[in-house]
Amino acid sequence: MVKEFKNKNEWALILGGSSGLGLATAKKLAKHGMNICIVHRNSRVQRAEVKEAFDKIISMGVDFASYNVDVFHPEKRATVIKELCQELQGGKIKTFVHSVAKGNLKPMISKDTPHLKTDDFQLTIHAMGISLYDWVKDLFNANIFADDARVISFTSEGNTKAWKNYAAVSAAKGTLEAITRNIALEFASFGIRANCIQAGVTDTASLRMIPGSDQLKEFAVKRNPFSRLTLPKDVANVVYLLSKDEASWINGTILKVDGGESLS
Repeated sequence: MVKEFKNKNEWALILGGSSGLGLATAKKLAKHGMNICIVHRNSRVQRAEVKEAFDKIISMGVDFASYNVDVFHPEKRATVIKELCQELQGGKIKTFVHSVAKGNLKPMISKDTPHLKTDDFQLTIHAMGISLYDWVKDLFNANIFADDARVISFTSEGNTKAWKNYAAVSAAKGTLEAITRNIALEFASFGIRANCIQAGVTDTASLRMIPGSDQLKEFAVKRNPFSRLTLPKDVANVVYLLSKDEASWINGTILKVDGGESLS
């Protein structure tokens, strides 16, 4: 296997890299020689499982760092970046991946259950949208992006389609995409490329939090030309491709990684 990132002192910084798409991405990039830093939030109960996953990454022979903190807290973000500047030892962040899920999955109107309020929208939009800019801005100011860096975030088909209970997350995804486009435009002169990946329905912990997720999965399998769900490794493979030198001219777009699920 060609390890094109090995010995380049290049790093991937992955927010939410302890499970799902983020963890699959960390494993894929490490397999090709990229050093890995994961910022995550996990409980003590999850500690053993997370450690096992991280040990597998370390066994691939790359440098590794992790921070179990609230990625949305400004002071925690500042502390991580300050410590990361030392951890990199002169290295740079080649790939920054925003793979976080925090928000409210409530109906807009309901007689029997809590419904969405303005605060729910604000929390969700900040966590799943605006936080991308917060991190990119602070990493840029710390001067630790590589000369040819890639900013990658994850959106969903809910960016244009209405799903019950998904209004706040849908609004956040729209915000995420708008911010990505402007990062692609305004940071281009500094060598930073930014893109969103629109993954198909993927069986992750985040998906299972959505009311009616079993029906979503069943419908996705029926729609998909390959008659299966998208896998985390499918998405990780595309993050890897976007991180390669040959992908430098892909900027400011939304790439569908769904096997054709969204065609019908």
